[in-house]
This record gives sequence, structure tokens and C-alpha cells, in this order.
Amino acid sequence: MSIDLQITSREFELTEAIESFIRKRTDKLEKFFDRVMSVSVVLESPPKHSQKGSRYNVRLDITVPGPDIVIKRQENEDIYVALRDAFNAAERLIEDFARKRRGDVKSHEAPPEAVVKTLISPEEYGFLETAEGTEIYFHRSSVVADGFGKLHVGDKVRYTAVQGEQGLRASTVEPIA
Repeated sequence: MSIDLQITSREFELTEAIESFIRKRTDKLEKFFDRVMSVSVVLESPPKHSQKGSRYNVRLDITVPGPDIVIKRQENEDIYVALRDAFNAAERLIEDFARKRRGDVKSHEAPPEAVVKTLISPEEYGFLETAEGTEIYFHRSSVVADGFGKLHVGDKVRYTAVQGEQGLRASTVEPIA
């Protein structure tokens, strides 16, 4: 599928080399998502600033099924650097868009749950019991928001376990409200 490409330059002359660069980068967008319908590239070089010299602005409007993807504010003294940065940003956004459309978005699983089985207050540690019956050691410093003193035997918690020298230990314990 060929992408409909429109290139507009303002305040400077568009060279064949710049146009070729844009066409190559536009064709590469299909690698990330094969349903890109059109790309509008607007290049402008605002009048020279007395202290900065020429700067180039790049804006990309990319039409895909759904909301358009817009890249703007890619400014640089070198037109090729400004274009490269704009197309790199577009590739990342198109790749994310395609991933979401396919349903490949990462899902974050909730930490496992356990019940406080034992609390040893003077030494400030305790043990959790998982649904499988495994005991996991935890220290006061593992309980979020300094909540060790608020824990009671039988409270449900979420935890993150790591392998310690003497078996599993909870690196994070969070009471479930």
C-alpha cells in the first residue's frame, strides 16, 4: 500500500535531497503499521533570529484509522536532524498505536495476596501465609507507609517476595483496605 504524501515548505526552498529523505522515512512508516493512509509534512524556517540563526520546524500529520497522529515542535538548526527527530517520534507513536490496536498492550498483574499469620512485635517481624500454605518472612521495614504497628493477625495483604538467604522473604507488604 502506498502512503499518500504531501510536503509543504514555508520560507525556504525544498531541495530534491530533502524530498528524497522525507519519502524514504515516510515509506519506512509502513513497517510499523501497514494502514497508514497519508502523511502531511510541513517544513518551515522562520525568519533568522539575530542570535540563533536559521532554525527549522517540522510538523507531521499522519492519518491512520482512528485519531490522527500529530508530531510538532521538532526544531533544529539542521533540517535533517529536525526531520529525523520528527520521524523517530512518529515511528514510536505509530508502533504504540499498532500495538494497542492488536491488543498487545502490557497488562500489569496485581501482586499476590496473603494473610498475616504471625507478628513478633518486640523484634518487629512476622510471617505471611499464602493461599498455598507457604510461609513468607517479612520485616517491619517491608511494610509500606510504616504500617507495621497497624497490622493484625488475619489481615489480608499484598506482597512482593524475593529469595533470601534463608528462604522467601517479602520485600514489600501492603495492607489491603
